[in-house]
Amino acid sequence: MIPVQGYAGRKVAVLGLGRSGRATAAALIAGGATPLVWDDSAVAREAAEADGLDICDLTKAGAFEDVAALIVSPGIPHLYPAPNPVIAAAWDADVPVDNDIGLFFRSFATDDWDGFDSTPRVIAVTGSNGKSTTAALIHHILIENGRAAQLAGNIGRGVLDIDPAHDGEVVVLELSSYQTDLARSLTPDVAVWTNLSPDHLDRHAGMGGYFAAKRRLFAEGGPDRAVIGVDEVEGRYIANQLIEGAQDDRVIRVSSGQKLAGQGWSVFARKGFLSEFRKGRQVGSIDLRDIAGLPGAHNHQNACAAYAACRTLGLGPKGIEAALRSFGGLPHRSQIVATHAGVTYVNDSKATNVDSASKALQAFSKIRWICGGLQKEGGLDGLLPHMGSVTKAYVIGREAESFARQLTGAETEVCGAMDEAVARAMADAQDGDVVLLAPAAASFDQYDSFEKRGEDFIHCVQGAIS
Repeated sequence: MIPVQGYAGRKVAVLGLGRSGRATAAALIAGGATPLVWDDSAVAREAAEADGLDICDLTKAGAFEDVAALIVSPGIPHLYPAPNPVIAAAWDADVPVDNDIGLFFRSFATDDWDGFDSTPRVIAVTGSNGKSTTAALIHHILIENGRAAQLAGNIGRGVLDIDPAHDGEVVVLELSSYQTDLARSLTPDVAVWTNLSPDHLDRHAGMGGYFAAKRRLFAEGGPDRAVIGVDEVEGRYIANQLIEGAQDDRVIRVSSGQKLAGQGWSVFARKGFLSEFRKGRQVGSIDLRDIAGLPGAHNHQNACAAYAACRTLGLGPKGIEAALRSFGGLPHRSQIVATHAGVTYVNDSKATNVDSASKALQAFSKIRWICGGLQKEGGLDGLLPHMGSVTKAYVIGREAESFARQLTGAETEVCGAMDEAVARAMADAQDGDVVLLAPAAASFDQYDSFEKRGEDFIHCVQGAIS
């Protein structure tokens, strides 16, 4: 646990009692503060009270008297589409609003570090797609190369729930736009930007607000080193904002699909080969084509970003390559769950938007595609240019018929439920086909989470082939 610094002997309100909220309350207590906790859910409040936490109805008048700060869980809107009433009340009372990410960055460094031979480091990863795989891959590379590391944030443990740093340890954080948007302190040593595509637009009032939320990771404190995916205009903008000139190697540009020229530092993948260039010379190369845990151009971009981040810490190309080859991938992200009768079954339930699903479609050929769910803003037109490898689409979800009608030019079958879609795809599949779950939609019309949707796919596949 990371004891929160700066609030000893003071009251701190905590809104939201999920994983991050409970960890925040415990870390505040460890730092000598008194947390006053609240959640709209009576069940969550009862569980917190049973653990000895002080329940305080933050919706009542005067709730913020003598309160030093309000710490908000990431899922609670603080600005768009409308501020949560508790947050608005904190504003009116001139109470600073923060989240657990802000508390982490103000509390992670301690006086114990004065005795360390090597200062602990923080690598923070954000972006629309690939940030979980990139963060997990960085952590895996570090561990495989004998470096002490912890993985936290939007993946793994809550940021305040991790252990205090050891000498030379690296903490790898995956940060969502919900987390970067509100944090009052953002000071990683290395910040990684994977890419940007439309997502969470209602929460950020459009693409501009979404971009601004993620950009804060690079603008609030300024990392010592930045790894920037430049395949979209927003990444090129951030990279240009950070550099002081053409040879400024504090910024490493990353791309999947294009060769990056210039005198700076770059890492890119083309036709399955990763290349590292510095000052116009190639200094590293890795053949990614046969690495099973990183299929497709989108995972090659993740590999480039992770490679670049680890190079900033002094790791060598050969050690990084060996770790890439032993990476098994993450659940629900291009996860091969079975191969049976010449057919491969891939779970990419995390492909919850059009951009991530289109990348999955480009990673495989001869696809029996299971898609559909709670459709996000913007429609499905972005998928159409990437459906050449789709033999047939099997559409699930509450909006299955509407979803199927938008897949113009493709053979579709409305299935509704996962078990029917798997059964129909399996019956149609031929040797060499890939049955791919890449929904291009949220899961909440049928499941509590994308994880539950992926687990259902795995259950249906394994049940059918056993």
